[in-house]
Amino acid sequence: MSKDFYAAIKDRRSYYAIGKTSPVSDARIREVVEYAFTHAPAAFNAQSARALVLFGKHHDRLWQIALEALRKVVPADKFAPTEQKIASFAAGHGTILYFEEQTEVKALQDKFPAYAENFPKWSQQAAGSSQYLVWTALEVEGLGATLQHYNPLIDEAVAKEWNVPATWKLVAQMPFGAPVAPPGEKTFRPIGELVWVAE
Repeated sequence: MSKDFYAAIKDRRSYYAIGKTSPVSDARIREVVEYAFTHAPAAFNAQSARALVLFGKHHDRLWQIALEALRKVVPADKFAPTEQKIASFAAGHGTILYFEEQTEVKALQDKFPAYAENFPKWSQQAAGSSQYLVWTALEVEGLGATLQHYNPLIDEAVAKEWNVPATWKLVAQMPFGAPVAPPGEKTFRPIGELVWVAE
């Protein structure tokens, strides 16, 4: 790993200007995603998070699907900014689709009924952990990314295009690629508002 842990946390940002190139191979990107998903924490070790990694024509097709879906709901006279945003994601090298496997959640609800109402929330937390680990690991590898949420608008088309199991619920999309411009400025609240220490 070329960065220490704290530098990786600090440098992980939302990169909206990304290109088709990548400083690492697709095999390495797959390895990074697999490693993050293997070691991401999850309540009851549920491992309900799932990922579908799209490169090349598959990546391009995803953003065509998103554009077509958005064209149906965004007024034509307001569509230009939407089209530009989708084009910025399509300009990337690939996209990771994040899902939650609902049968894992249901099995735990059935097994531990006292906690049943909590398992969907815990599954979301586990999904967030996986997304954050992948995002940070991609940053370490020299890739920029953002986390997008065009679900449920694109769910049906995505499931059909890639034969996604019906029990996988789409929760986020992460376009990534070599950064071609720095991320925007980031502001920070005073740390005393965010972290308290009991004394």
